[in-house]
Amino acid sequence: MGKRIWVHWVIMALHVVAIVIFTRGFLLTRTELPFYSNCSDVLQSPCSFSVNENQNQNQNDTVDQNQQRCWSKPAIGRLVIIVFDALRFDFVAPSTFFQESKPWMDKLQFVQDLAAKNASSARIFKAIADPPTTSLQRLKGLTTGGLPTFIDVGNSFGAPAIVEDNLIHQLAKNGKRVVMMGDDTWMQLFPNHFEKSFPYPSFNVRDLDTVDNGCIEHLLPFLHQEDWDVLIAHFLGVDHAGHIFGVDSVQMIEKLEQYNSILQKVVEALESQSAPGGLHENTLLLVMGDHGQTVNGDHGGGSAEEVETSIFAVSFKNPPSPLPSEFDTSSCGLDLGRRNICFSSIHQLDFAVTVSALLGIPFPFGSIGRVNPQLYALGAGTWNFEDSVGNYQNKSKLEEWMLNYANVLCTNSWQVKRYIDIYSASSVIGFSNEDLLHIASMYAKAEEKWSHTTQKLLLHKKESHNELLPALRRQIDLYSEFLASVAELARSKWTEFNLKMMGTGLGIMLISLLIHFLAIKKVKEQYGFSFTSSGDSGISFGLILSCFMVVIRACSFLSNSFILEEGKVACFLLATTALVKMRYSIMKKKMILEAFVFLLLITICRFTIEVGLSKQAPSSEFMNAYPSWMLRIAAGFPIWNFVAEALPVVALILLAFLLREAITRSSSKGIWKYIIMGTNLSYMLIAVHWASESDRLNLAWVLKGTGRSYIPRLIYAIGFGQLLLLTFNQLFSKRKSSDHSNLLYIKTVAMFSAWSSTIIILLGKQGPWVALAFIIGGYCIMRLDNIELDVKDGGSWNRMLDPVPITQWSLFAVCLFFCTGHWCAFDGLRYGAAFIGFEEFLLVPQAILLTMDTFGFSLILPIFGVPFLVACMGQSEKGKKFILTRLYLVYMIYGLIMATSVTATIICVTMHRRHLMVWGLFAPKFVFDVAGLILTDVLVCLASHYYFSQVEDDALQDLSTKNKKP
Repeated sequence: MGKRIWVHWVIMALHVVAIVIFTRGFLLTRTELPFYSNCSDVLQSPCSFSVNENQNQNQNDTVDQNQQRCWSKPAIGRLVIIVFDALRFDFVAPSTFFQESKPWMDKLQFVQDLAAKNASSARIFKAIADPPTTSLQRLKGLTTGGLPTFIDVGNSFGAPAIVEDNLIHQLAKNGKRVVMMGDDTWMQLFPNHFEKSFPYPSFNVRDLDTVDNGCIEHLLPFLHQEDWDVLIAHFLGVDHAGHIFGVDSVQMIEKLEQYNSILQKVVEALESQSAPGGLHENTLLLVMGDHGQTVNGDHGGGSAEEVETSIFAVSFKNPPSPLPSEFDTSSCGLDLGRRNICFSSIHQLDFAVTVSALLGIPFPFGSIGRVNPQLYALGAGTWNFEDSVGNYQNKSKLEEWMLNYANVLCTNSWQVKRYIDIYSASSVIGFSNEDLLHIASMYAKAEEKWSHTTQKLLLHKKESHNELLPALRRQIDLYSEFLASVAELARSKWTEFNLKMMGTGLGIMLISLLIHFLAIKKVKEQYGFSFTSSGDSGISFGLILSCFMVVIRACSFLSNSFILEEGKVACFLLATTALVKMRYSIMKKKMILEAFVFLLLITICRFTIEVGLSKQAPSSEFMNAYPSWMLRIAAGFPIWNFVAEALPVVALILLAFLLREAITRSSSKGIWKYIIMGTNLSYMLIAVHWASESDRLNLAWVLKGTGRSYIPRLIYAIGFGQLLLLTFNQLFSKRKSSDHSNLLYIKTVAMFSAWSSTIIILLGKQGPWVALAFIIGGYCIMRLDNIELDVKDGGSWNRMLDPVPITQWSLFAVCLFFCTGHWCAFDGLRYGAAFIGFEEFLLVPQAILLTMDTFGFSLILPIFGVPFLVACMGQSEKGKKFILTRLYLVYMIYGLIMATSVTATIICVTMHRRHLMVWGLFAPKFVFDVAGLILTDVLVCLASHYYFSQVEDDALQDLSTKNKKP
């Protein structure tokens, strides 16, 4: 079989080429135009506020040069932006706004106090982000005013500098001094834009305080300095606390209380200097999140918890600008103190253009957002309009506000229309002609209204006083409808899908499936294997059942609901095959116990996925799933807490015992026993590591400081050493073995031992239980595969290949993926696992650890464990000769099942490329599946080289020669 390993490499090469080509067509980034907005650009607009008009103003105007109008008159002088990463909306809003009060609510009490006492100058906003909700994409969206495409998620660990026009670029270009402190992602996105910067490393999610303490150290002193115009402080404690401990945790509540205290000090510092002539007389404070997070602290998807964050805006002007009731969309309610608190809504898409309008700088060239009326009115304060459209001293405040906002929306709409026109002309695909005509029609209608109606009314205001307000309202509505239409169009059709490349990639995937099938057919016929017990070339019930299971799972990807419930679907299909095996066992009165245990194990997996045992924080939803009487028993017996700490260690001991017994029974000596000894040592170190981290055992003093990182690193080193030892043994050991089945069995146990310790420590205390489930499930699948074989005596049974156990093995691996707390979304990645043993961020080793944590029990161990299905079949002497051919076919069928599922995913994302949830659900599913397929191909190739030695291959070659003789 060694000479046939090249087939695996060819298939892998085809998969890589197909995926790269398809990805280039499906996940294309939108065209980033190399254009930047300038102050003089607005001369081309039909709007009243222009540079030309401003330059013809009264030359005796004493307004400071920094306050001169560019695209709009500056409404604020300074801006303080405080970003609390992963700030959920219910962290800010009163608990009475929600159906159920949670422990993390009402911790930012100072924010609620300001919103209740100073409703005209302090406002809570529900900010809606566009998925995917990774920090890089949200920062890019906030500063560019565009919709970053999905492929940017891949750069979350190495953010490239933003080259398209953005808010930070416009600030620096127009003389605004920007100071940044906190998350170093800002430095990667904007490397040369800050007057001063104090970045701190952001990827160590176990560090809750370094970034926050750095922000606190610099933030308060800068509030008393004059050498800045925009100050940005990005805190990370809440995000990291969520990733490690979950939202419902003591650490999260402590962080929120700390932020409450920080905000109180910041507002006090600003208020103390906000008197007329003071440093912060014209300062706006924005406290905001870049995205939300789920209860278990994850983000990246498109659920309401992840896309809903908050902006809290405080203006220190007195009085603020009045907002017409028809433009105020606030929702109000009473808090716990029976005070009335209102909140508004804003799309993060609108943030860049709204801030630009308030600061009086050009809007980012590629922004498609709308100047938000509530946030703009709160920041605008009082206005003097006599220099804009004429000397009308008796204007009402309502007319002043609406006239100014209409002018700003006019500039806003003109800028968006300019961008859409240039984008469509520059882009290869762009928007359709029908869409462009619709947009052009809406804009022409609004522009005609402005040019021929509204401006004439302004010039003859005294004669048309009663008509002015309705005209301004209609003008604002037209601009708003145009901007909303563009944003909706961009969200639905932003990505430029290259259907030719997508079709080419899909075609190559189909070719790889054909090669897979032909390779299986050729080897099966060459060595006389069959899917039926009679040895003919017919179609067996097992083959039909396996194909049906694979097709059903593939078809489930057509529905977003089934993708969300993928783990449950896999459990259901696996249980179906288990019921079929149980029927056989009952009919033949053999292995009934194994069939029952396997069904019970599937039921436990199903329950684990349903309740979210490993996904939720320990104090979160899983604990709430227990009946109250169980919690009372646990509370009444403190010993239960120690039992919970000890059970994973007991599972480790049982696992070590099983591995030792496996090697002992095989009568193996030499290198294999040393592999097991290394694994037992690693298991002991894992137990010591867990004990040192236990709050109940109070053993943290044993390993102080960086010493806590040494044990995980030592475990990694032992595992790596075991793999090297197995590699050298494979390369240089030429010892022949007459018992191929036993040798294959020993190799499989040794490989499991080498990988298991690292995967277990990454998964945490659930690791030993999942490992035991893996062994028990594999044993049951292997034993149930022998039901028919045990009742036959010789004949053609040793050449029978039943695909059902291989299908069960594949489905079981999928179930374990979801049982271990993972799912096909970026918020399903357990980033904390990458920092076990590391305090700082190192891309390569931590990417490897994250991969092992994510795919350890779903790909790595199942693929290296496939020989269990072959080595433990209890075959006769004649059957031993076919063992490696059988293993080769098993690997080919396993790979075919994986490739078929991924091909189905590719077909589904092609069909649903315009689906509402394409970026929030289908695209993450595609990324996880293709990454899993490539990893599967690599592991199958490596496993083939490991299990198919030259000596064994020679034996098979002799067998093949004998079969050809008459």
